[in-house]
Amino acid sequence: MLRNILLLLFVVLHSSSLLADSPARPVLVLGDSLSAAYGINTDQGWVTLLRDRLQQAQPERGVVNASISGETTAGGLARLENLLTEHKPALIVVELGANDALRGLPLSAPRENLSRILQLSSDADARVLLVGTEIPINYGPQYRDGLRSMYRDLSEEFNVPLVPFLLEGVALDPARMQDDGLHPTAEAQPDLLENVWPALEKTLNDLVAQ
Repeated sequence: MLRNILLLLFVVLHSSSLLADSPARPVLVLGDSLSAAYGINTDQGWVTLLRDRLQQAQPERGVVNASISGETTAGGLARLENLLTEHKPALIVVELGANDALRGLPLSAPRENLSRILQLSSDADARVLLVGTEIPINYGPQYRDGLRSMYRDLSEEFNVPLVPFLLEGVALDPARMQDDGLHPTAEAQPDLLENVWPALEKTLNDLVAQ
C-alpha cells in the first residue's frame, strides 16, 4: 500500500516537473514583406526585435516568423493549418492584406480569407492580434475607407485586438522608408515594434493570467 502511494506521488511530482519545464506556446507572426524584413538584414526586422524583447519579458516564450515577402491573405490562409499543427502558437500576429490591396483586388476576397484565418486560429485555441494596413491615396477614398473598415469590422466580429496600421508614424517620412516608398528602413523597425507592442503585451499578459 505504502509502495503504491509513493509511486503515485512520484508520478504526480514528475508530471508537474515536466509541465513546469515545458516551454510556453510561441508567438507566430503570419505576415508579408513588412514582417519579413524586406530589404534589410533579418536580425534588424521588428519581428526579431520582438523576439529579443520577449527574451526579457517572457524568456520561456519563443517567436516564429512565418512571414513571406509578397504574401497575400490567400497564401497565408493556405499555409495556416500546417503552421498551427507544427508550432501550436498561443498568439498569432496576422499582418496580411497589403499585397491584396496593392493589386486592387475586391475587398470581399481578403475579407473572406482573413475571416477564415481568424476562425481557424480560434478553433486551434490561439489568440489573434490583427494588424491592418494603409495604401497610397491614388487608390481613391472609397477603396481606402473600405480597407480600414474591413480590418475594423473583423476585429469587432471576432473580438480580437487591432493595430490599425503597422507603419503608423513611419510611412509618410521618406527618410525612414526605403527607396521603393513601401518598406521601412532598418532604423524605423523599432517604431514598428512599438506600434504593435502595447496590444501584443496585453494579450500575452492575459494568457499568463489565465
